[in-house]
Amino acid sequence: MPQKKNPDIPELLRGKTGRVNGNLVALLTVMKGLPLAYNKDMQEDKEGVFDSVRTATLSLQVLEEMIADMTVNVQEMEKACMIGHLSATDLADYLVKEAGLPFRDAYHITGNVVNLAEEKGLDISELTLDDLQSIDAHIGEGVVALLDNRASMNARISEGGTATVRTLEQVESLKAWLDNAK
Repeated sequence: MPQKKNPDIPELLRGKTGRVNGNLVALLTVMKGLPLAYNKDMQEDKEGVFDSVRTATLSLQVLEEMIADMTVNVQEMEKACMIGHLSATDLADYLVKEAGLPFRDAYHITGNVVNLAEEKGLDISELTLDDLQSIDAHIGEGVVALLDNRASMNARISEGGTATVRTLEQVESLKAWLDNAK
């Protein structure tokens, strides 16, 4: 219906991953017996490889057009990030790295913090230091800043991470790749 705003393009692109993954499985299956004889079975590798490259290239071009025309509602996205205690892993990591606790204890403490947040109708990023320390004394002052969802996002600096600087690098890398593919 016209009033609906379904994300058709991302859904269709997500569906393409099954096709490309199927091509990969087919190629791996062909290759599993190598070297066995004359390797004539390798003539079956071309169709899937070419199809996958063509599919990925076209998908990225369509995605580029979609993103160029898309409007991001930052306030709604930030509001959605307040659901589900996204920075709980940051708390557990802090307790392991900074407080020196075994992960099993950090996991238990983090679960108690999440329960407290649920009781108060808050996200864990909204809890005060007093709230956090009422659960466990190992929780220090620095943890409040770590639990901020934006800080949590920017802590992911590895390849494929969500840190703003990494995301911008990856976007530029994909743009360069797409420009070379045209």
